Amino acid sequence: MSSTVATTVTTTTTTTSLATHLTILSATTVYCFYKSRRLRHLKLSSPNPNPNPKLIFISQTGTSKTLAQRLLTQLTSNNLPFDLVDPAAYEPEDLHNETLVLFIVSTWEDGSPPSDGVFLSNWLSESAEDFRVGSLLLNKCKFAVFGVGSRAYGDTLFNAVGKGFSRKMRALGAVEILPLCEGDVDEGRLDEVFGSWSDEVVSVLKAGELSANGNGLVGEDCDEVEGSDYDDYEDEDEVESGIVDLEDIAGKAPTKKDMNNGVVTSNGKKNGGKEMVTPVIRASLTKQGYKIIGSHSGVKICRWTKSQLRGRGGCYKHSFYGIESHRCMEATPSLACANKCVFCWRHHSNPVGKSWQWKMDDPLMIVNSAIEQHKKMIKQMKGVPGVTTERLSEGLLPKHCALSLVGEPIMYPEINSLVDELHKRRISTFLVTNAQFPDKIESLKPITQLYVSVDAATKDSMKAIDRPLFGDFWERFVDSLKALKDKQQRTVYRLTLVKGWNTEDVDAYSSLFSIGNPDFVEIKGVTYCGTSATSKLTMENVPWHADVKAFSEALAQKSNGAYEVACEHMHSCCVLLAKVDKFKIDGQWYTWIDYDKFHDLVASGKPFGSNDYMALTPSWAVYGANEGGFDPDQARFKKERNHKSNR
Repeated sequence: MSSTVATTVTTTTTTTSLATHLTILSATTVYCFYKSRRLRHLKLSSPNPNPNPKLIFISQTGTSKTLAQRLLTQLTSNNLPFDLVDPAAYEPEDLHNETLVLFIVSTWEDGSPPSDGVFLSNWLSESAEDFRVGSLLLNKCKFAVFGVGSRAYGDTLFNAVGKGFSRKMRALGAVEILPLCEGDVDEGRLDEVFGSWSDEVVSVLKAGELSANGNGLVGEDCDEVEGSDYDDYEDEDEVESGIVDLEDIAGKAPTKKDMNNGVVTSNGKKNGGKEMVTPVIRASLTKQGYKIIGSHSGVKICRWTKSQLRGRGGCYKHSFYGIESHRCMEATPSLACANKCVFCWRHHSNPVGKSWQWKMDDPLMIVNSAIEQHKKMIKQMKGVPGVTTERLSEGLLPKHCALSLVGEPIMYPEINSLVDELHKRRISTFLVTNAQFPDKIESLKPITQLYVSVDAATKDSMKAIDRPLFGDFWERFVDSLKALKDKQQRTVYRLTLVKGWNTEDVDAYSSLFSIGNPDFVEIKGVTYCGTSATSKLTMENVPWHADVKAFSEALAQKSNGAYEVACEHMHSCCVLLAKVDKFKIDGQWYTWIDYDKFHDLVASGKPFGSNDYMALTPSWAVYGANEGGFDPDQARFKKERNHKSNR
């Protein structure tokens, strides 16, 4: 009897266990059985009717697509016909029929592939991990991978998708004709590295060096992989499966390279041993007109400085706040930034980072060098038509400093000391922060005017526009606005309107007013600076001044009288909203600044607020004036534009 019971119990247990396993595995097993039958069918199917090799790009912002088109042109010119393929229109099961595939692969923020490449990436992962498929499925296919990534997201996630494609293709039996080459969009050499890799691809293909072991020549620019055995990628599956989060990895532990170079302290943090401005970045920025100061700062003469030196009008700050544009120095103590904005007017030639990890220069040296370099650039304007001796002499004595040249000035650990040095020289400070370092805003000493860039009004649109490095970028943004609210001096929200990206969010923008309670809101149309590998904006994304005015009026209306449109600068396509209860007195606007009064207040060491150093706005700068924000004391100059007729 007991034996029967035991047998029954065992049978029941076994049946239950089997049922449980079948339940758990049912979906996966059914799919795998289907796939294994499908794969057996594929191995017996006819060859690819289109024999051309494939050039597949996986792109989020268009960088990889642009590079792929560039390579296609080079291949075609060398009589090497390829089909350019968008993965969204490609059936991965056709890979077994391909003889040669070149991949240009981008890695998105969290180490995942761009949306168009998700299906292909998943198919490779599932096939490589399925024992039914085996390692010979792609044994007739040769391939090479160029990865497009950003090291700013951490070494673990740098080109994670490209590494994954290389590993999975090899696991399925494909032969790699060139080792994986990794491009970094932030180091300033992406075009150069890709060009070298492209030359190697063409060289290998023309020479017919498609040996079975995949040995091909490797360009010196791709030696980061060091003919890699991929020993450093053991955690890659965790990254791609979503188990490891970007913010848990990036900067969490020192890299092997850091350990070997001895730049790690006992607490595991980098001691700032490396230069922020590498020779490549220095060359790129110098070519753009920057004067590099020390290892992480820069200064550049503004076109409006040149314009007012010639008596041809000042910038919007002249109209809105009364600065003398020909006496304004544009500088930054940190060329690095924590965002990779789509409208970056420096085309991402500057470095990026989430914390200060570089050598640090003395603030006194930075200020003195910036003034010296600025004066040299001003002196070069001597003899230029319109530049008078009086204006040139004034220009050699800067009164204002726009700490908004490029990067994130507030990242510089000694920003307060640097501001002190400027104020000692009675140079006003206009500092712009990208709202990713709220603690830095809280600890910032009084400055003339503090800006926070509000590039988008929702989390999703901000992620798309700013492309931030921080995973908690939205929380940091909100906390930055809250920190701004506690400042007693003048504060500004700066909105950059990008047509087709953020011009429809009037309600969302207005909801942010109460968080930071800014004194002013600057609304400016994006400046088109050309299309590059890292920015796909065109002139269609640039709003007209009428568009900016309409947006500004709608935003002011949403404030229920708290803000009104106060000023405009038509030439800059820029409009200013101001708080009515603070800056509109007896029907007149007081948006201008009494700079001497500001410096006296700073020197006193006593608390003061934005009302204590305001000045009357001239009639020509007020919104709706016939001058459109152009100073009538300046000579209006219009270029003759001889555009060819379309007829």
